[in-house]
Formats: sequence, structure tokens, C-alpha cells
Amino acid sequence: MISRSSLCLMASLVRDGAITPTELVEEHLRQIGRRNPSLNAFVAVRAEEALDEARALDRCDAFGMLYGVPITVKDSFDIAGMATRVGCPSRPDTPAGADATVVARLRRQGAVILGRTNTPEMLANYDTDNPITGRTSNPWDRARTPGGSSGGEAAAIAAYCSPGGIGSDGGGSIRIPAHFCGIAGFKPTPGRIPGTGHIPVLGHPAGLLTAVGPMARNAKDLRLLFSALAGYEAQDPFSVPAPLREPRLGQMRIGVWEQFYNVPVHAEIKQAVARAAGTLEAQSFTVEPFEPAGLERAPNVWAFLFSQWPTKPDEVKANDVLINLAARDRMRTAFVRQLESEALAALVMPAFGVTAFHHGETRFDIGGTQIGFFQAAMPAVVANVLGLPAVTIPMTMSSDGVPIGVQLMGRPYEDELLLELAIRLEEARGVWPGLAD
Repeated sequence: MISRSSLCLMASLVRDGAITPTELVEEHLRQIGRRNPSLNAFVAVRAEEALDEARALDRCDAFGMLYGVPITVKDSFDIAGMATRVGCPSRPDTPAGADATVVARLRRQGAVILGRTNTPEMLANYDTDNPITGRTSNPWDRARTPGGSSGGEAAAIAAYCSPGGIGSDGGGSIRIPAHFCGIAGFKPTPGRIPGTGHIPVLGHPAGLLTAVGPMARNAKDLRLLFSALAGYEAQDPFSVPAPLREPRLGQMRIGVWEQFYNVPVHAEIKQAVARAAGTLEAQSFTVEPFEPAGLERAPNVWAFLFSQWPTKPDEVKANDVLINLAARDRMRTAFVRQLESEALAALVMPAFGVTAFHHGETRFDIGGTQIGFFQAAMPAVVANVLGLPAVTIPMTMSSDGVPIGVQLMGRPYEDELLLELAIRLEEARGVWPGLAD
């Protein structure tokens, strides 16, 4: 079944004339009809519009990187003619007048937008559920969450309803759903992919922490999407004119950070990180244990900048803002200096402290210690508060039958190198089985 193929293969098949854009869209619409009723991954499916766009592409001979490939978009990005509700009843049901920059870039590369995928209300939860479109379920176990806030996107991709799409990540919101659903998700360095047309607006402080990034079933597909989306956008205050680069891995040194200091991580996740480290070592990389110096309060600074300052601006003192921004900058400088002094190009680490949890769960027992979302997400939010690129790829399955991903985190603006490392790790890991359809 073509919908189980990789995004790169789909693009190649369309280019070679082995399948038409219309046939590819039709197959994905059938898959959405089969799987979405039990998953509720979509806010809206653009069935007729996508077919019309695909038929136009059938008659076109101008090939972009994503020519004829169906793509999904998280319901936090504007799509012209559709309302961006972000699961919030108080958001106006007013159609957007223009595409978000990333949506426009997808279209310019020949992609067909299949639909919008579900989110928690205003992206503020690690479980995708909201008062408008309700709850999204994990395709591996419908009693569990696909994560959040890009949970609908992860569920759609894992269930073969879409080969790839666009999410946003302010506190693990791409990488945690990727870990829960057995797909790949990339949070680039802020500024590499524009956030113009995202709701909430990615100005200060959100744009300091949140990055727009691709989601797909493997790291090669992430690289293709990143290549299609990256580039300077003058209207984005965080955008940087950083050109795409050809990575050279060489004899890299990689650190292994198995948990955030003394905050526990599920034993099977630690085992997955160890397996990834061993796999990389077998590929002739130098792999060694790592623990950063001075990041103990990084999650607290993240919580202030991500939640307290934006949601309670009238209660926050200007001095507290300056103190937290300065603390963030000091930690980032010291962390990057430590990576450079130890000649470490990347870290392998958990994406989240537990595997996909059951709907409604908020506390988790790990070896007799109770933790909540804040503690479980600490391995993810480091990349957000420090502005670092990070990618999650699936590594193994848990004993209760849900995926376990591992996270690779790199140095600022070394996005291409990090993606290449993820590709190498996936190749050495072997074929990921994916869901039985």
C-alpha cells in the first residue's frame, strides 16, 4: 500500500511518473476514512480541495521537492480560507486571509495540503484534547495519548494518513508526540524555519523557545521537509539567513545523557538510550557519558518564559523577566562551551520520562518515585530554553507495546549535521516495523 511508503519515495515515484498526485491523494483519503474515525487526528480534511489541487498537478510539468506529495498541517498554522482555532472556543471562526509562511513554502514545492490536525487547547497540554474537536488517540493503543501539542499530526503520520507534516515545539511538542507514536520529529534551531502565521504568534517570548519543524516517519523525510521549509523570512523577528549546509560527520564524539540529573526516567527508556549509544559506537563514533554543569534550573527558567510570563503578564515584574532572560543566556553560553571543550557534536538522551501515557493521567510512578509532566518533560525542554536543535526518532518498543523514541540534541545551527546523525542511527538500527494496518 503506497501510503505506507516514505515521503521521499512518494516524491520519487511522482517525479518518475510511476504514480500521479491524484492517485497518491486518493490513497491517503481512503486511509483517512479507514483510520481517522477511531483516532480523531484531524480537525478538517480538505478532501475536495486536495483532489482539485492534485488534478491540477497531474497536468503540470514544474517539479518541486514535494511535487504531488500529500502533507498535513498542525491546527496552529494559517491556511488561507480556513479558520485557525487551535482547539479554543474563544478563537474566532474566521477564515485566514493568507497561508502561514511554511504552508506557502510547501505549496511552492508542489505539496498538496490534505488537512489540519488536532491540538490541545491553545497548545497547552501534553495530551491532545480540546473542547471543539475532542480527544485524539494514539494509533498504537487508543487508550493512550499521542502526546501534545502536535499530537494529531503524530497520530496521522503514524497511522499512514499522511507521510509527513508540520508541527511546532515550545516544550517538546514535536519530539514528545514523535516518541509516543513511533515517528520522527525535528525541532530546529529557532530561526531556521519561519514561524510567521502561527497561532499563538511566535514573537517574544514564545519565539525564543518555540521552533517550527517537520514530522515524518523517518529522518530522511525530515531532512527533505527541512530543506523545503528552511530559509530567511523578513517578517519573522527570529528568522536568520542561514543557508543549507552539507554536513560532514567524520569521527564525531557523542555524549550520553541518560536522565536530567536525579529526575527518574522509565527503565525501558534508559535501555533505549543505551541501545542508541551502543549502535552509534558500533558505527565508529566515540561515545561517552555526559552530564552538563549548571543546568539544574533550566526547566524553571523555561516554565517562567513559556508559561508564567505569557499567561500572567500583569503579575510579572520586569526585573523577573530580565533575571530569567539573563539566567537563560548564561546557561546557554556555559552549555555550548562545555560541549565545545569536550569536543561533543551531539548528545543522545531521552525525549520524555515515560512512554505514551493513558488519557487523563497526570502522575507517573517510576521505581517508587512519583513525577508529573514538569519532571517528565525536563529532557525535552532543555533544547527549547537553550535554543538548540533536537530530533526524536523511534528506537524500540516497550514491554506493553508502545514505541520508545530517543532524542539527539546538538549545537546551535548544526541542524543538518544532527539530521544526518539521526539518519545514520536509523540505518544502523534497522527498519522500523511501524503499525500493522
